[in-house]
Amino acid sequence: MKILHTVEFYQPSTGGAQEVVRQLSERMASQGHDVTVATTKLPARKSKTINGVKISEFDIKGKLATKITGETERYQDFLVNGDFDVVMNYAAQQWATDLSFGVLDKIPFKKILVPCGYSSLGHPDFKKYFKELPAYVKRYDASVYMSPTYQDIIFAKKHGVKNLHVIPNGADEGEFSKISSKRKFRKKYGIKHFFILTLGSHTGAKGHDEALDVFEHFPFPCTLVIIGNKVEGGCYEKCVQRAKELNHFKRRRRKKVILLDLNREDTVAALKSADLFLFLSNREASPLVLFEAAAAGTPFIASGAGNSEEIVKWTGGGVIAKTIPHPGRPTDVSVDVQTTVQLLKQLWLNPLRRRRLGRTGRKNWREKFTWDKITKQYLKLYEDLTR
Repeated sequence: MKILHTVEFYQPSTGGAQEVVRQLSERMASQGHDVTVATTKLPARKSKTINGVKISEFDIKGKLATKITGETERYQDFLVNGDFDVVMNYAAQQWATDLSFGVLDKIPFKKILVPCGYSSLGHPDFKKYFKELPAYVKRYDASVYMSPTYQDIIFAKKHGVKNLHVIPNGADEGEFSKISSKRKFRKKYGIKHFFILTLGSHTGAKGHDEALDVFEHFPFPCTLVIIGNKVEGGCYEKCVQRAKELNHFKRRRRKKVILLDLNREDTVAALKSADLFLFLSNREASPLVLFEAAAAGTPFIASGAGNSEEIVKWTGGGVIAKTIPHPGRPTDVSVDVQTTVQLLKQLWLNPLRRRRLGRTGRKNWREKFTWDKITKQYLKLYEDLTR
């Protein structure tokens, strides 16, 4: 099969959308399919083929709800005249999907949309976008949702969209097949006490502020490690300043914060080494990192952002903190810090429960949520549509 995946950013860029498309694309290519990814041109990308996946770059930025600039006509011509059997647009509200809308009827091959949650649903700047969106989604041959109950599939059903499919996210069995020793990572970064980990780019919406609040009020010796890359206009500088202040005042209580920006291998090592994964994100669709924590056998506490509550039910690997709507930001949430501290204390005091959560999460991940199993579900959909 000749397969086209479109996504705003791709390797060497990192992030949730990038990882999902990478996993699907590389696995399909390794099975003999001809896979192309259409994405944003990046100066750091040195090759047009990565692990068997062809890259078609476009100098474009923006989204339909605000403004799209760059090689828009070249991209739309690429879609209309491309030699493919199927195209999958990954994530709405960005140019690689939004520019497809204007030429959907001219694309001669099968079309699939994976909306990824509609994070701006209800935002006043996107009112026109979501008013017009149902007409576009109905012109796809299928759409895929990561949850049977989240707002994107509810939106689709409300507007009479047909041919809906639910395929969850997952974690890489190659990365998590073995649980390595915890000592190496801890020794490298001087971690001697209870190790709490959180992951996510410093966008300002990944719950770093809440994680630092929880750390500040947690009464026992611990180390909080925040792994994430800097993002323009994000929260990195604020996190650095708060970490500096907290480390100054908490040092005598054997508590410290460590900020890191690590490669994938070391990030996976951190997940396997942590005593607990704390993910208090404000905005999600279906967070990969919760599946990865489960795969690592690391118990987790998560906010209710996206379909995190379902992931807890599916994996049995963690618990949900008390979550409340975020004032002033539609679809965003925050956690109640004090009850989250109490929840963390309960797990700290109960290592048996932590081990049970870790074992259960890992077992369920292995049985249902490896990328091998998920890729097969996507391929079956592609094959059913192209018969």
